[in-house]
Amino acid sequence: MCGICGFFSKNRITREELQEMNDTMYHRGPDDHGAYLYQAGAGYCVGMAQRRLAILDLSPLGHQPMESADGSIVIVFNGEIYNFGRIKETLSDYPFVSTCDTEVILAAYQRWGISCVERLEGMFAIAVFDRKKDTLYLVRDRIGKKPLYYWIKDGNLVFASELKPIMNYPGFDASVRREVISRFLYQQYICEPDSIFEGINKVEPGQVVSFCGGKKEAYRYWDIKKVYQERKGRFSGSYEEAKEHLLALLQGAVSDRLVADVPVGSFLSGGFDSSLVTAIAQQVSPAPVKTFSIGFCEETYNEAGYAREVAKYLGCDHRELVVSEQDLLGMVESLPVTYDEPFADSSQIPSMLVAKLAREQVTVALSGDGGDEFFCGYQTYEKVRQAQLLDGIGEAAGVIGNLFHIMDRYPFKVRMIAGNRDKETKTQFGAGNYQKVAKRMVLGQEGERPVPCLYEFESRYGEKNWQIRRMLLDMETYLPGDILCKVDRASMKYSLETRCPILDQRVMEYSLSLPHSFKYEKGVGKKILKDLTYQYLPRGLMDRPKKGFSVPLDKWLRETLKEQVLSYSGIEFLKKQQIFDPEYTQNFLTTYLEKGDAGSGTGENYSHLVWAFLMFQKWYETYRIAR
Repeated sequence: MCGICGFFSKNRITREELQEMNDTMYHRGPDDHGAYLYQAGAGYCVGMAQRRLAILDLSPLGHQPMESADGSIVIVFNGEIYNFGRIKETLSDYPFVSTCDTEVILAAYQRWGISCVERLEGMFAIAVFDRKKDTLYLVRDRIGKKPLYYWIKDGNLVFASELKPIMNYPGFDASVRREVISRFLYQQYICEPDSIFEGINKVEPGQVVSFCGGKKEAYRYWDIKKVYQERKGRFSGSYEEAKEHLLALLQGAVSDRLVADVPVGSFLSGGFDSSLVTAIAQQVSPAPVKTFSIGFCEETYNEAGYAREVAKYLGCDHRELVVSEQDLLGMVESLPVTYDEPFADSSQIPSMLVAKLAREQVTVALSGDGGDEFFCGYQTYEKVRQAQLLDGIGEAAGVIGNLFHIMDRYPFKVRMIAGNRDKETKTQFGAGNYQKVAKRMVLGQEGERPVPCLYEFESRYGEKNWQIRRMLLDMETYLPGDILCKVDRASMKYSLETRCPILDQRVMEYSLSLPHSFKYEKGVGKKILKDLTYQYLPRGLMDRPKKGFSVPLDKWLRETLKEQVLSYSGIEFLKKQQIFDPEYTQNFLTTYLEKGDAGSGTGENYSHLVWAFLMFQKWYETYRIAR
């Protein structure tokens, strides 16, 4: 686990400048570092650098950049390849000198070329420079666990695990891409392949980007929609057979992720996903698994007691940190540095706190991420099911409402289903006013085409069931863009590696082959995962009302953070910034803060949008005004 960066450029960049880029990611790899330059053809130079968090083979033999035995291939790599041992057995002719997975990737590339990535099982962001082909390859894992950005300008390419190294590349022009800001305000994250900067893209999950002679090419070696089309309907066995096979896959995935030369633990919230992962880990571990959870002083959303009970029942070595609202607020100022792109999922704050707690004891932590998206766990999916049932009524209500101009008189829920007519966004229904405000806040310029707030491509999944369609959409957007980004930055802030067994390739692909009724039945989501959990934990311990946790944004924004919001929404400030509409934005924010109403409803629905605005401005101040 680490951070990588580099370039393929005709510009004269020194090794010292490359090292400065690399050192902006010290937190991703405090154990070792390397930065080297390599001469390429046509006047190009290739720079490769890495900050290392040592997990496997802690010796200097795991140092990166790493060259192949014949010196023709150079690699920098972030992540873990869980099947590297099995791959290594097929490459007995390669003169291995280390026991790390990085060298196995090098050997695999020499045997199979860049198609070797299709054999890799794990989480990874890889940069490979092939000296013979004079080509740089950038590769990202199938679901997007590990981040990888790249910037192309004037035939030169710069890449990095985070934006900080690219921002520190000599000559980088930090031009904000305003087309994505409305979507960011609405979604609270910036989804692949976009980024906040002009010219910078993210390598997409399951994508290979190649760069040679100043030109880029790209293709997907793993695509969620294609995999779903290939896998759906394949399973023909019974529910009990599905449970048995899924459990075997999860046991294998957890076992693979316990392999490390450093201490391994598990995040434990007390919910089904983390409890199942922890239970399996405890089953295969020779010693009590170290588990970690966050507790809150406010009992309204404190679920720490449940996690404690689960850990006690399983026999884990449990640690818990109880935090106050002030502890949470104390993390706000560090957010722009930790998330060096605007990011506004407020659960990032408790995620950082639990990562900090875990790092005191372990270097690797297991998580239950992916259970909701692949096994129908979010409450949104129940709302989507109900919306599909009411779609015909909504269409009729829309016709009548528009004909007699009475749409505004309908109750909110009726307006919502009546206005949900776009076949490309059927599962993304919501408050239309929220979208309107997000779009209206951002200034437009001639020639600019704002990225839509919603993802307008649902039909490409070829799926009539709205629940399944929304799950696939979330797997492709929300999971990598929000959830996995949040966990990566929160954990790597403290040099902690997070591993997600449910996002094992075999588990994901098997999930896509299962009948939907195995995941959702009569209002119960994650049915098969829950039934597996009951094999380890009593129903009475798991079947309970979910309190959930959300940062009290509305209270914060109207009280503690109010002056900050006002300072970022002054007319003169916004005019100078030239990103937001000064008059509209100031009026909207002032109305929200002072009156508790932003023009519709109670105004509390707008707290997430105001939080996103604040997060953008704090990021802008950190990386634009302060630079």
